[in-house]
Amino acid sequence: MIPETQTISSLIQSSVAPVFLIAGVAGLLNVLTGRLARIMDRIEKMDAYLHSRQKTQPDFQEDERRQRRREFLYKRMQNTNMAIFFGTTTGLMIAVVILTMFASALFSFHTGTLIAILFITAMLCLIASLLLFLREVYFTTFSVRIKHYGDISFDD
Repeated sequence: MIPETQTISSLIQSSVAPVFLIAGVAGLLNVLTGRLARIMDRIEKMDAYLHSRQKTQPDFQEDERRQRRREFLYKRMQNTNMAIFFGTTTGLMIAVVILTMFASALFSFHTGTLIAILFITAMLCLIASLLLFLREVYFTTFSVRIKHYGDISFDD
C-alpha cells in the first residue's frame, strides 16, 4: 500500500533536519580532508628531502628532531583519519535514518526504536569526530608552540 501524499509530505518535513545535519557533517569532513591533505603534503616533503639527501650522501641519517617531527605528523594523520571515519559514519547513519523513515511508511512497519538507535549512534559518532577534530586543533597549536618556543618534547 502506497502512503498518501500527506504522509509523504510529512515524512519529507521530518527528514529536513537530518538532511541539514548531513550538510553540516559534510562541511566538517571537508575541513578534515583539507587538514589531512596538508599533513600528507608535509610528510611527502620530508620524504623527498630525505631521499634527495640520501642520494647525495648514502650514509645520511635523519636527525632526531626530524624523526620526532615525522612521528608527530603520523600521529596527527592517524587522528585526522579517525575523525574522518567517525564523521563519515555519522553521515551514513543519518542517511540510514532517513531511508528507514521512508521505508517504514512505504511498507507499514514500526521502526521507532531502530530510528532512535541509529540516531543515537550517529550522535555518538559525531561527538567522537568532533573530539578528534578538537584534538587535531590542539596538535596544530602544539606544533606552532614548538616552532616558536624551541624544542618541546612531543610526549606532552
